[in-house]
Amino acid sequence: MNLSEELDKIFEEANRLIGSSVDEADLDKNKNEYLGKKGKLTSVLKNLASLSIEEKKTVGQKANDLSKSLEEIVSKTRENLKTKGFREQSEKEWFDVLRPLGETEPGTLHPITKIQYEIEDIFTSMGFEIWDGPEVETDFNNFGALNFTDDHPARDMQDTFYLENGNLLRTHTSAIQVRALRKLKPPFKIIGPGRVFRYEEVDASHETSFYQIEGMVVGKDISAGNMLYTMEVLLSKVFEKEVKTRLRPGFFPFVEPAFELDINCQVCGGSGCSVCKQSGWLELMPCGLVHPNVFKLNGLDPKEWTGFAFGLGLDRLVMMKYGIHDIRYLHSGNLRFLEQF
Repeated sequence: MNLSEELDKIFEEANRLIGSSVDEADLDKNKNEYLGKKGKLTSVLKNLASLSIEEKKTVGQKANDLSKSLEEIVSKTRENLKTKGFREQSEKEWFDVLRPLGETEPGTLHPITKIQYEIEDIFTSMGFEIWDGPEVETDFNNFGALNFTDDHPARDMQDTFYLENGNLLRTHTSAIQVRALRKLKPPFKIIGPGRVFRYEEVDASHETSFYQIEGMVVGKDISAGNMLYTMEVLLSKVFEKEVKTRLRPGFFPFVEPAFELDINCQVCGGSGCSVCKQSGWLELMPCGLVHPNVFKLNGLDPKEWTGFAFGLGLDRLVMMKYGIHDIRYLHSGNLRFLEQF
């Protein structure tokens, strides 16, 4: 048997033995048996001296190629053994690394989310559709299409978060009403829940980020009576009792006439507290009949269509429902507080 044939035989043996290694220790042992300093492949190469120059080149090159191939087989076998080891370990000692240590209780919905779903159910039972919209809006959708003048104070940077590209973080979900006016054919009834942003000084009843549900009804001969009845039905369903309210004149560019619907403070029962600023009342729901200019700006004829619009602060409603005296608790991330709900 010449050296070339002997090399082929050694490679065949090594390939079979290395590939059948049962673990990494066995693999290292088999590797050394063929590729180590005293291995079989090394021993064969010591006989190269007896060959001619041409044979040395041929056999030497073949020996190098076989050595590289065996190194690749060793590397692949090692990876397979590691994968097999991880799989066997995971089957025997499975552990979810994302699971918190110790006993845990199932989570629940945030109180704002709970009240939002509850209100959505109430409105859908009255035939309203639920609409959504982006939190980053254009100035036109947030202000212009709602009859805000160019010099209206709400456009000031001290009230609104503007972005470098000219867009803004929506200050109200009324922008969803604008989108509905352009896409839906009257008559229609929609609500638009979502998060809004305002450059506010934070206190017990104000936050820079909070949640609203705004709604709009468009049809024939819609009156303030229709609006007030809808609001009273909503509040009686949410609080599961008749709630004392008052309607007072207000000003909002997108409705005329405009009203402020206040609710008797449910935290203090009307006696006065930090939430209602000692007045016994809390501004809850700005509302009114849709301004004719809003219909015109969004492609509808105000002589043909009428409607009402309203906005409801979810955070404040949660505070009233559960007797929470500081809005900042709702966004604090304090689980000891939130787990009560």
